[in-house]
Order: sequence, then C-alpha cells, then structure tokens
Amino acid sequence: MQSPLILLCQRKEVGAVGKLKPRTRQQMISWLIMLPGILLFAFFVWAPLLQSIQMSLYRTRNIELLEFVGFNNYISIFRREEFHQALVNTFSYTFWSLLIGFLIPIFMALVIGETVRGKGFFRTAAYVPNILPGLAAIILWTAFFSAEATGVINILLSKLGIERMAFLSQANLVIPIIVLTATWKGAGATALIYMAGLSGINPELYEAATIDGAGIIKRIRHITLPAIFSLGSTLLILQIISIFQIMYEPLVLTKGGPDNASLSLMLLMWRYAFGGTMDFGRASAVAVIISVILLGFTALYSIVNRRKTEWE
Repeated sequence: MQSPLILLCQRKEVGAVGKLKPRTRQQMISWLIMLPGILLFAFFVWAPLLQSIQMSLYRTRNIELLEFVGFNNYISIFRREEFHQALVNTFSYTFWSLLIGFLIPIFMALVIGETVRGKGFFRTAAYVPNILPGLAAIILWTAFFSAEATGVINILLSKLGIERMAFLSQANLVIPIIVLTATWKGAGATALIYMAGLSGINPELYEAATIDGAGIIKRIRHITLPAIFSLGSTLLILQIISIFQIMYEPLVLTKGGPDNASLSLMLLMWRYAFGGTMDFGRASAVAVIISVILLGFTALYSIVNRRKTEWE
C-alpha cells in the first residue's frame, strides 16, 4: 500500500501534465500554422542562398560545378575595376535614394494629412504610379529623358529656346535620374504607410497644440514627426535594402552606362551570369557580397534601435 505522501506527489504530477497538455497542443497548432510559411521561406530563400554560397566557391559552366577554386572568384572580382565602380555607384544610389526618396513620401503624407477636403482623391492619385508594372514605368521615363528631339523634356526645352540635352549620357546626372524614376513609382505606397501611422496619433494632441497657439510647423515638429519616428526608421532600413538591389532601372534606361557610371552591384551580377560569359561562379560571389553588406546594414540598424529603446 502506497503512503499518502507518494499518492499526493503522483496527483501533483498528473495535474501538472494535465496543465501542460493544452499549452503543448497550442504550440503544436502554432507550429503547424507557421509550417507552410517556413517551408516556402526555406525553399525560396535559404536554399538559393546556400546554393549561391556553394557556387561562388567553384569554377562553373553555366550552373554546372566544375572545379573547387575556394575564394578565387572573390579575389578575381575584387581586382576588377568594374566591381569597384559598381560598389561606389551602389552606395551613390543609396545616398541619392535617402536624399530624394526618403523625404518625399514623408512630405506627401504630411501634406495629404493636413488636407481638409479630397483626401481620398489625393491618396488614390499618390498610389496610381505604384499600379504600373515596373518595366512600363521605366519605358515611360525613357521617353521623357530621350536624347532625341521627340523626348518630352527636350520638347519642353525647345519651346523655351534651349538646345536639347542627352540627360542619360551625363555621368553626373544618370544616378539621380534613375533614383528619381524609382522614387516616382514607389513614393505613393510608402506615403500611404506613413498616413496609416499618422492616423494613430491622438487628435486631442493637435487640438491642444492649436489652442496653445502652435502653428502647422510646430505641430509637425513636436507631434507628428516624433510619432512616426519608429515607423520611419523601419522604412529607412527597408529602403536601403531595396535600393541596394537596384538592377532593372539602370539595365533598361542606360544598360549601366555611360562608361559604367550607372552600373550597380546587382547589374554587375546579371552581367556575369547572363551578359555573355555565363560565369555563374562570379555572379554568385557578387550575390554573396551583396548579402553580407545588407546583413551588416541590418545588424547596425538592430544595434542602434536596441540602444535607443534602452535609453528610452
């Protein structure tokens, strides 16, 4: 016959197991819900990434691995002048994107947010460029900046008595122009995200500021901007990641010219893979380098954001 103490312990264990069962079942259901997404992410992201890392260490013929060469592909790339040019250009794209593309959506969101009438119309108008297919938008801008007399901007210049210009053939203008085209297409969607963030601000804060005599500039400075700071910092790192992978805009507009002035790292990767040499080993090495740089940006953002949270 078991002692009362042993029976009491057994009852507690059974009770503990009974309490854990619903939690375990809930965890299993959660994992089952996430499983399709995890499998898709592993298949479409991690598997190609690991394959690219493997391919970057081999001499290839198309996608066939021929010979293990270690880091020779990386060494060969770092010695090439076109890689240095593409790296500098990609950081230049990032700089101009932050200068132009980061501020314009915020400005659009603030202006539409302060509009009393017709907000729905302006929101729709801001989002319309995002509906266009990317290639169609680039072809549209190609017609605008065409060096021919039929180019839209050159037609306007001719009306003013100014000689036509080849905008896309000027090395100092080509990157800002490409960034402008990308900003025109994506700024509306980003502005809508900012407007969603602005809608969460308590209207009483604006009413109190207005009663205290604060004008629109002070309301934006002391209420609006602090409220969307966290959202803006997240969109900032996402924009850097996006613009760092710019490819089809310079590919269609300038093919990387003039004299590689608009060549980006992603476009260089495309050239290695599909530009005639079909060197997938070097193309994979460039892809890995891009991934490492973007991981560095993301880690830096996480560190800064965590420290900011701790200070607060």
